[in-house]
Parts: sequence; structure tokens; C-alpha cells
Amino acid sequence: MQTGTLKSWMRTAVRTHNTPLPGTKRADEWTPAERLLALNQTHALDESGLASWCRERGLFQHQLTQWRDQFCLVKPAQSATKGDLQQALCAHKHTIPQLQSNLNRKDKALAEAAALLVLQKRFQALWEDEAV
Repeated sequence: MQTGTLKSWMRTAVRTHNTPLPGTKRADEWTPAERLLALNQTHALDESGLASWCRERGLFQHQLTQWRDQFCLVKPAQSATKGDLQQALCAHKHTIPQLQSNLNRKDKALAEAAALLVLQKRFQALWEDEAV
């Protein structure tokens, strides 16, 4: 049997079922949600079950171990102290009134522009009536 025939059969199978073949997705292409789901599915499996699960999806067991370590690792940059949170809160408390005043100013300008347009249309309508 020729390899070209096998490749065409595989392409046909992918097109008809609209799903990729098992193991066609590389480990670095998995999203964090998919990685977490994989860790949940493989958590209770024994060695032989884990090996078959990995073969079906084109993964290695050490990749699952690496993903688990990444999920369990808490980075110091992600943990915020109470002082950092208070500084962020204080900064937001100062920006909120500024944003609200800008919004009010823009609302007033928009209302004024709309009123001017309405008056302009009425004025033009009055001149058209007198010209006729």
C-alpha cells in the first residue's frame, strides 16, 4: 500500500467527520482550559490507562506533569498584598469622578449639538415655506 493512498484516506476522513485526527494537535497548542480538562480526566487513571489516554491524544506523560506543575505554581507577581490593593482602590476612587465629569460634559455637548441640528432643520423648513 502506498503512503499517498493512506494520506488521501486520512484527509478524506478529516473532511467527512470535520474533526482532526487524534494526536494532530501539538502540546503547546492546547489552551489552558483544555489542559485543565486533560488534567481532570487523567487524575484518577493508573499507569496503563494514562499511557493509552496520552497515546490517543498525542501527548506524553511528562507534559501532563509539567501542566500540573504550572497550574499548581503560584507566581509571586500574581499575589497582591493588601497595600497594593489599597493603592489601586485609591487610584480608582480618584479617576471615577474625573470620568463621570467628562461623561457629563460630553452628554451636554451632544445634547446641545442635537438641539442645534433640530433648530437648523426648522429654520430651513421655514425659509422653504416662505420661498414657495
